[in-house]
Amino acid sequence: MRHAYQTALITGASRGIGESLARRLADDGSDLVILARRAEPLEVLAATLRSAHQVSVEVLTADLATPAGLAAAEARLTDPDRPIELLVNNAGFGSPGAFADRPAASAEDQIRLNVTAVVRLTHAALPGMLTRGHGGVLNVSSVAGFFPSPGAAAYGASKAFVTSFSESLAAEVRGRGVHVTALCPGFTRTGLRGSSVSGAAGLAWLDADKVAGAGLEAVAAGRVLSVPGAQYKSVVSLTRVVPRAVLRSAATAMRRT
Repeated sequence: MRHAYQTALITGASRGIGESLARRLADDGSDLVILARRAEPLEVLAATLRSAHQVSVEVLTADLATPAGLAAAEARLTDPDRPIELLVNNAGFGSPGAFADRPAASAEDQIRLNVTAVVRLTHAALPGMLTRGHGGVLNVSSVAGFFPSPGAAAYGASKAFVTSFSESLAAEVRGRGVHVTALCPGFTRTGLRGSSVSGAAGLAWLDADKVAGAGLEAVAAGRVLSVPGAQYKSVVSLTRVVPRAVLRSAATAMRRT
C-alpha cells in the first residue's frame, strides 16, 4: 500500500528495520531524513535511494544518547519550513546480562536511547503535526515489553515504556489527524545476529522488510499496536490470560536453556 506521508525522519536508519523502513518509504515516494551515528552507511543508503526512487534524502549524523545529538534531531523536527509528516523512532539497543552483574551505566545508556530519545523526539514532532492536522509517529518497540525479561531487564522495561507511551499518546491525539503506533516485533534478522539461524529455531526469526511493512501499514491505518508474525501474535495474546507468576517462571526457564 502507498502511505500518506510525504516526508519522514527515521532514526537508526543505517541497517536492519530502520534501513528497510527507509527503502519502503522511498519506494512510496516519500522524501526522507535518515539518522544514525555513523555517516558512511547513511551516505551509501541515501545515494542508493536518490538514484532508485528520485526522492530527496537528507543525512543527519547524530548520537541520540548525547545532548548534542538529541538537540540536532529536535531542531530538524521543529523546523517550520521543512515539516516532517512521519517520525519513526527506531534507534535502540539492548545489552544482555544479569542486571546486578553489569555496570549501571549500561542500563542508563539503554534508557537514554530507548526511552528518553523517543520521548524527546516525539515531543518535538507532535505539536507541529497536530497544528497541521496530519502526521504519524511510529515507535519501534518489542514483544519483550509484554514479558518479564530476566537477563535483559533494562531493555524489556524500556520497551514496555515505549508500548505504553505509544498507546497513551494514541488516545490523546485520537480524532486529530495524527496516528501513533507501537511496532512490536520479536527476533528480527538485521544482518547481524540471527542471520545464520535455520531449522526449527529459525522459525522464530522475522524478516526486517516484512516487519517494516507491517509497521508502516499500521501507522497509516491508525492501528495503535502492530505485532508482526503469527507466532508472536499468539504469544502476546497469551500474556493477557496467563498469570504473571507463570510468565516469570517461563521466562526464567527459557533463560536457563
